[in-house]
Amino acid sequence: MRPSAVRLLNILVPIKRTVDYAVKIRVNPDQKGIDLNVKHSMNPFDEIAVEEAVRLREKLKDEVKSIKVVTIGPPKAAETLRTALAMGADSGIHIEVSDSAPALEPLGVAKALRAVIQREKDGVDLVILGKQAIDDDAGQTGQMLAGLLDWAQATFASKLVVDPKAKVAEVTREIDGGLEELKCRLPLVVSTDLRLNEPRYASLPNIMKAKKKPIEKLTPADLEVDLTPILESVSVAEPPKRVGGGKVENVDELIAKLQEAGFTAVKS
Repeated sequence: MRPSAVRLLNILVPIKRTVDYAVKIRVNPDQKGIDLNVKHSMNPFDEIAVEEAVRLREKLKDEVKSIKVVTIGPPKAAETLRTALAMGADSGIHIEVSDSAPALEPLGVAKALRAVIQREKDGVDLVILGKQAIDDDAGQTGQMLAGLLDWAQATFASKLVVDPKAKVAEVTREIDGGLEELKCRLPLVVSTDLRLNEPRYASLPNIMKAKKKPIEKLTPADLEVDLTPILESVSVAEPPKRVGGGKVENVDELIAKLQEAGFTAVKS
């Protein structure tokens, strides 16, 4: 009797196009959002997710069958997909929305990702995504996706070891006061923390190769999902400008300054 074939890993990496981390954020005149007419790039945490998927292939070799990246965004989001393909992903999925579409919310994104996973013929064994996006800092999509799929989840991962034969993954995650080690069965949703790895720069040959890699275009209607926001941003404002500090000559002067500012001593 022949042994059953080992299932090869199919990895899905959701990525997001965000305002570049080096850009100074400015609030729109209507104070309903931020100015988006600036440089955009891949969300840094998602870069870490793509890098980790590529490193898994480099370590596990032929046991990783495919690395597919997916994004939801306007036509320009295709550039973000190409960046991920140049880093080493095999193919991409672009769920296209208009430039004027409202900002995406985690629950809508999670439902769209669930629909993508359910339509994959070869299935998905591992989802690796950034723990949060630097534009909204919600940090909810991975957890919601795992909940919708009823999959195991490991968030804030700083180390990931996958055993395709045993269909398990060992994840070290960062928690308050230390590290926690989890052993999870596949399929699994993992969200990446900063210390998981340092993403590579795509080489020029790989950038050229990425232009020939396939990108499938879909719409929310194709996935039968509604991305209409259920929350409304009432107002967006810049933080108050910092007031310059001052120097004092001695403790008595410091106490006087604190009292002038309204601070009073508290009896222990």
